[in-house]
Amino acid sequence: MSEFVKFIRSQGIIGLAMGFIMGSAVGKVVSSLVQDMIQPAIGLIFGSPEGLRYLKFHSIAYGNFLASLIDFLIIAAVVFLLFKCFRLEKLDGKK
Repeated sequence: MSEFVKFIRSQGIIGLAMGFIMGSAVGKVVSSLVQDMIQPAIGLIFGSPEGLRYLKFHSIAYGNFLASLIDFLIIAAVVFLLFKCFRLEKLDGKK
């Protein structure tokens, strides 16, 4: 049991688990932001009162792709900013 506790402490498993849980929560918040606020606004700009997901050009439904792309870009930006703010690049150094 002591080796297991030592392994968890030395490998940062707890931090990894907390990061996974926080990443999931941030993903839900960003998805809600994009879905409930950004998509309807962009949809109205492009002339779709239902929102961004329903935009089409003839039979090509590009709105859903744009919504997913916006979602990804915002999540990537938030993760990058958190990474830089907490200076996590130092955690990857050699021991």
